Amino acid sequence: MASMKDISKECGVSIATVSKALNNHTDIGEETKAHIRRVAKEMGYFPNSSARALKTNRTHSIGVLFVDEARSGLTHDYFSDVLDSFKRTVERRGYDITFINASDGGRGRSTYLEHCRYRGFDGVVVACVNFYDPAVEELIKSDIPIVTIDHLFHNRVAVMSDNVKGMKDLFTYVYKQGHRKIAYIHGADSAVTRSRLSSFYKTAEEFGIQIPDEYIREAAYRDTASTGEETQKLLDLPDPPTCILYPDDFACFGGMNVMKERGLRIPQDISVAGYDGIRVGRHIEPQLTTLKQDTELIGKKAGESLIDLIERPKTTLIEQVVVEGKVFPGKTVGRIDR
Repeated sequence: MASMKDISKECGVSIATVSKALNNHTDIGEETKAHIRRVAKEMGYFPNSSARALKTNRTHSIGVLFVDEARSGLTHDYFSDVLDSFKRTVERRGYDITFINASDGGRGRSTYLEHCRYRGFDGVVVACVNFYDPAVEELIKSDIPIVTIDHLFHNRVAVMSDNVKGMKDLFTYVYKQGHRKIAYIHGADSAVTRSRLSSFYKTAEEFGIQIPDEYIREAAYRDTASTGEETQKLLDLPDPPTCILYPDDFACFGGMNVMKERGLRIPQDISVAGYDGIRVGRHIEPQLTTLKQDTELIGKKAGESLIDLIERPKTTLIEQVVVEGKVFPGKTVGRIDR
């Protein structure tokens, strides 16, 4: 197998220049970089990961902590799209990703932190996990570069969807369609839920709308059964809402099924709106009205931020990166003429 010394002779440059080109250093011209990489490929050069780790003090491996309590795994549309974008971003920069094994709090198996130390991860992205788990907090308090998604920790970079503006925009769209009796089935308690619920109430207040307590319900995220049950309760009220907002698009399907079973037409008899903007929502009839989150940008920003922390720790700001979503009108919110 060819070595960097062989490549340097073939290209007529120093070994140091070859090393910088192969490691994508910015002080090498793009044309020179491309030429050296092309020659390296033609000569069948493959860097030894162990040797590279010893020399650079990096493994070029990133850990992904993803523990979905609903057990939907990577079929979870929102997070699968975010992580796909994250994966593509870091792979373009020469990093591999590995999912971190579940921790049992140290009883016979390694904790998250121990697993990361053992694997030698250069950094970790944390998404869709119980952020209050002591094993997660132990990892967060470590010296490993970490970026969190949709949760804010002190002294850690966080990439957040703008849940406050997202809910405001969605509520405003429904209001402009003429709805005044708007209910909200929100998800289980979390930072995301609290942000959306506060924004829901604040926007209603700005429009001069009083929200009855019985219009606010709770159901688990991505749980069609529980949202179906809460939808039944809302429909059985003496003065039912004309529009129901749901915690996420998938959960919204549970409410829509209940409405159809009761012979209600969407949106002629009642309106619904989801949250996330998953692909399947655009392929049902009627098309789902929702707040489409920018999963591509969230994943990209998370990847770029984590690599900055790894490669430029002294100059990278610890900040909260907020990514806006956009209302997808769909066809499940009908117009009420007042």
